[in-house]
Amino acid sequence: MFEEHEESPIERASDPVAAATEKAEGFRIHAQFAAVFEGTRKFDSCLEMDLRPNTARDIQQRMARLEKSKSPETPLLLDPAAPDAADLLNLWRTRDLSTNDYHIYPRPGEVMIVRWLEGGQVETFYQRLQAHFDAAIAGYREDQRHAHQWKQDPKTLAYLDALDKIDVRMDQRYLREPIRKFKAYVLSTQTADELNINYLADYIMGVAVSQIVGDISAPPPDPTDADLAWFFKLFCLRGIREDVEQMCFFTYLQKSDDLDF
Repeated sequence: MFEEHEESPIERASDPVAAATEKAEGFRIHAQFAAVFEGTRKFDSCLEMDLRPNTARDIQQRMARLEKSKSPETPLLLDPAAPDAADLLNLWRTRDLSTNDYHIYPRPGEVMIVRWLEGGQVETFYQRLQAHFDAAIAGYREDQRHAHQWKQDPKTLAYLDALDKIDVRMDQRYLREPIRKFKAYVLSTQTADELNINYLADYIMGVAVSQIVGDISAPPPDPTDADLAWFFKLFCLRGIREDVEQMCFFTYLQKSDDLDF
């Protein structure tokens, strides 16, 4: 799992339980990433270049406002944000767009992607989210046991035991029950300063990079790490409308060397 010259989480951590929890959180983040973007490979989702500039900017601004309005301790949105959240979840209807597909607005060095899910599509998303996490943690547990159990030192055994006790229920982690019971709106975000755009396109989505970012912004045939690095931020909005579960994923991508810090 690791290069020989690298320390394992067991060796780095003073607290094996904390190390196992941190590792599981990494798998959760990747599970979300995969479940959001695998639609073109798994569920016949299409890439639609039909996101109008004004719609893209409107969604971007509203998501930013919602992020600022939520409680700092929880992804639950406060009551004043509910109308904006409801409008965003229903925007595919009012703008004559489809659910399940990826609606894209590309500009040189910048891309916005929106995907809506509704009803059974939401159920499938949670099933895939759980499956990705379960597969990742199970594979990692096995690798760690093969690589380290023979050492029989207390720290290693404590770490392996902590891994065995991890049981993350994604629907609970994503507050699905409060959403359903209290008609709550929830917004969470995921950010990466440098996402490998080829990993997103080729490995997760199974499409050419140019289909996402456009020909002008696509990396050259023999790309450097800098050519592939994009800033990435994903907004995940969840809620209920007329007793039907809905999700809206808004993704902002910007070429890392175009960022102005």
